[in-house]
Amino acid sequence: MTDTAMDPLAIRKVLIANRGEIAVRIIAACRKQGIASVAVYSDADANSKHVRQADEAVHIGPTVARESYLNIDRILAAARESGADAIHPGYGFLAENADFSAAVSAAGFVFIGPPAAAIEAMGEKVAARERARNAGVPQVPGSTHAVTSAQQVPEFAVEFGYPVAIKAAYGGGGRGMRLVHSDGEVVESLESAQREALAAFGHDDVYLEKYLAHARHVEVQVFADNHGNVVWLGDRDCSIQRRHQKVIEESPAPGLSGEMRRAMGEASVRLAREVGYRGAGTVEFLVQDGAFYFLEMNTRIQVEHPVTEEVIGLDLVSEQLRVAGGLPLSIVESGPPSHGHAIEIRVNAEDCADGRFLPAPGKLATVSVPLGDGVRFDGGYDSGDEVLPYYDSLIGKLIVWAPSRSEAIDSLLAVSKEAVFDGVPTTLPAAQRIIDHADFRSAEVSTRWLEDQVAAGLLGNLEEEPIAGNVVWVGERQYVIPFFGDESQPCIAEERVPQANAYAGQGQTRTRAARAGTGSVVSPMQGTIQKVLVEIDDVVEKGALLFVIEAMKMENPVRAAIAGVVTEVGVSLGDVVTAGAPLALISAP
Repeated sequence: MTDTAMDPLAIRKVLIANRGEIAVRIIAACRKQGIASVAVYSDADANSKHVRQADEAVHIGPTVARESYLNIDRILAAARESGADAIHPGYGFLAENADFSAAVSAAGFVFIGPPAAAIEAMGEKVAARERARNAGVPQVPGSTHAVTSAQQVPEFAVEFGYPVAIKAAYGGGGRGMRLVHSDGEVVESLESAQREALAAFGHDDVYLEKYLAHARHVEVQVFADNHGNVVWLGDRDCSIQRRHQKVIEESPAPGLSGEMRRAMGEASVRLAREVGYRGAGTVEFLVQDGAFYFLEMNTRIQVEHPVTEEVIGLDLVSEQLRVAGGLPLSIVESGPPSHGHAIEIRVNAEDCADGRFLPAPGKLATVSVPLGDGVRFDGGYDSGDEVLPYYDSLIGKLIVWAPSRSEAIDSLLAVSKEAVFDGVPTTLPAAQRIIDHADFRSAEVSTRWLEDQVAAGLLGNLEEEPIAGNVVWVGERQYVIPFFGDESQPCIAEERVPQANAYAGQGQTRTRAARAGTGSVVSPMQGTIQKVLVEIDDVVEKGALLFVIEAMKMENPVRAAIAGVVTEVGVSLGDVVTAGAPLALISAP
């Protein structure tokens, strides 16, 4: 179906309501189509790469995201000021906000994404499960309404067993998700999930799902236009995850039968038609024991879209611009041929030693990737740019294509070892160990695989610079805040053998106790105090939860390293703290 009377360049100028890597990616697609681009930026982002790359840029407010990148009125004002025809939300921030989609359309701009009704239908996850059932898409057992009391969790577990997943009803990407393994974890996990969901998506509603402990995460790319075409364009495996967020993605998903691929693709198309979808979207599934189950639908372009682009030869962001401009899809038949194999590493500013994956903002002294045939880097930073602590930790994505999966792994391993990201610890060394592991090479992995391997020591002794704040000193002893496999496990300061000069000269923060028998509680990272659970004169046990710190969209609990009495509390809710900043003082009994 074609319509040559329509002008693909009816959209002349696009405002990008986002930042970082995805903003840079959209700017490149606009440039390729001859469309002008407008960046928006907060105070902190005035000198960021996406601002430098765009044709023009508009300031939209303070550093805090809710007053800038999440402020609909300011973004619409920027669109009017710049004379934009359309607004692209990217991913994250307002990308899956039905109110934003509706407001953009009501203001007379083209929203480069699905209609508000489709976002709303898929945005509330309990309702989305009902729509999926209507479309005949298999389901994981889960609650049919939002959780209203903690008692509902053990009641659900009686029927389906632990572990139970508590999940944000209005979001995805692992935000607002907690695993509960026993009745004793329910209250803390529920409160934490609700708090993170509210901060990330503006709603604290959560629901319950039976957790499939050995499942793979496989997703299907769908696309729809205004001419009645709805297609699926291949699949991706995103099973390698930490904190329920993806680390490595690949396409096509290895080891699936042609019958299962088609069944998942057709189910995805049925769901897209059920909700009147338009534009790019992704339907996510869990695959276990030869069956697949609906997980959620993401009503936006995905972080991992490049691996699909590489194997089917279609620029998905340019296709978004095409569809938003009123033209039909370039590909109108589902399941186009897939050529070769593509794998993507997310390069995040995080300290991964011992599997901690702690946010590590800072200045990137050098960014260098050896590009060539089959090698692509989608990055949001150049040498000298700073990874800010206020937003997510993604520096960029390293993508390699090769004729076969094994060749892609070998090529990615070689290229990643030549890439340089000096200045901050990154996830790159961890990714190298993962893709070179026999289980990954044989595609014998699940969404729990990385956490299981972390426990087995896979990421011990990584050759990364220590990040200030991870190692602290209490009572003349060194402590390390360790990785917690999921958020329900305690993040307790773990006593190590004293190493007086282990990190001399490496920018390491050391906080020593005021006197023998006291414990100085310090922040393991730069972030915002989300919860203060202690007061002066409180008696606490070793391992007691004292504070929750949010850093780069991750919640990090801080627990007592010793039992005693709290004699000082130096922070309040909402305070922004630096790595190593004193939070409290505990005196031993």
